Amino acid sequence: MQFLRTLFWVVLAVFLAIIARNNWTDVTINLWGSLQADIKLPLLVGIAVLAGFLPPFLWLRARLWSLQRRLSVANPPAPAPAVPAPSEPIGPAQ
Repeated sequence: MQFLRTLFWVVLAVFLAIIARNNWTDVTINLWGSLQADIKLPLLVGIAVLAGFLPPFLWLRARLWSLQRRLSVANPPAPAPAVPAPSEPIGPAQ
């Protein structure tokens, strides 16, 4: 199963690399005023994906963090059971 998972990710990475190489062209972005920037198309797509992915991901992680804090305050972990002291010394018999 691990092999199939690795094979899937390798095939996906090769596929994305081929698409990026075939679309490696400059794109001009008009920023403000007469300021322009040239950027490669795959890099621009990657930035757009991150800009769309990161805010919901960070919101979700913050929400999970706050819920875990609430649960830890409401339900403190149970104390570990006490380990009784051994009645006989541990080690080789003499």
